[in-house]
Amino acid sequence: MGAIQLVRHGQASWGADDYDQLSTLGAQQAAALGESWEAGGFRPDWSVCGSMKRHAQTAVPALDAIDGDLYDVDPGWDEYDHLALAGTSDPADRPDDPREFQAILDAALERWVAGEAGAEDAGETFAAFESRVLGALDVATEHAGRGRSAVAFTSGGPIGLVASHLLVGDASLFITLNRVVINASVTTVIVGRGGRRLLAFNEHTHVPTAWQTFR
Repeated sequence: MGAIQLVRHGQASWGADDYDQLSTLGAQQAAALGESWEAGGFRPDWSVCGSMKRHAQTAVPALDAIDGDLYDVDPGWDEYDHLALAGTSDPADRPDDPREFQAILDAALERWVAGEAGAEDAGETFAAFESRVLGALDVATEHAGRGRSAVAFTSGGPIGLVASHLLVGDASLFITLNRVVINASVTTVIVGRGGRRLLAFNEHTHVPTAWQTFR
């Protein structure tokens, strides 16, 4: 039986001109993940990374800790443009309180998932996002066959979408699950003769309590 570990990136740079960079804490979270892999003797047979900077900046220290091989890059694992979707691409437009931002984003996500007019501000429709993420999952599944292990460094949105499909067969739990994915957490999908099944969601005990963040 094979396995795919879906890793959410470390904390990005909230409030900065370029959100798509790990914060100092985000780098520490990524290092903590690598240290846990080293301690447990884990080494994936294949790894892949979304094309965003925060994905690569999480992958490099994690894989370096276990002397892992170079990773492939698949934009299918990229996050939707949550800042554009919420109308906050300009840092000056972002609320100082992340909870206020989350309320704005949740409302925008509801419209986006429902396909309402004007909800394509993320640069793609939800249907397109769903299709590319599930396509990336199919590729990872091929690499995780016959007892092999695969790792995908990605974001909360793709992880929430995959988990929703594995649990209920559709995207109905996407928003709920997306909201609670912790930075540098690991979600494990097992691959066997019966197909793909969700084994563990949002595992984060390797991240010290004081370092645990949702955004």
